Amino acid sequence: MNDQIAITGIKAHGFHGVFPEERRVGQDFIVDVLLFLDLNSAGESDDLTKTVDYSKVAELVVAQIKGEPLNLIEALAMRIIKQVLSDFPLVQKVKVVVHKPSAPVDVKFQDILVTLERSR
Repeated sequence: MNDQIAITGIKAHGFHGVFPEERRVGQDFIVDVLLFLDLNSAGESDDLTKTVDYSKVAELVVAQIKGEPLNLIEALAMRIIKQVLSDFPLVQKVKVVVHKPSAPVDVKFQDILVTLERSR
């Protein structure tokens, strides 16, 4: 399946991390979501019910970022994937990238990210 919907740069403040300071102060997380689904019917009909409402996906991601703190961004990515696959039955595969650009690391870096991809 080659049809895709991409939502990139979804940004929200969350409290994920293993260190107490991360849980207390929090930091911004950025998430990219790539949805794989058949968009032929939506393209032919111009009907929103034949596709995925990407605003709803973005809202789901923000809710997960702001939600219950997790130690690992790997767990955050998995939580987002499971929710997308649960809430959007047209999605056959989803790829999630969680960026943690302010991770507490003692070296200079541009970004730290985790990428997970799962199918039904």
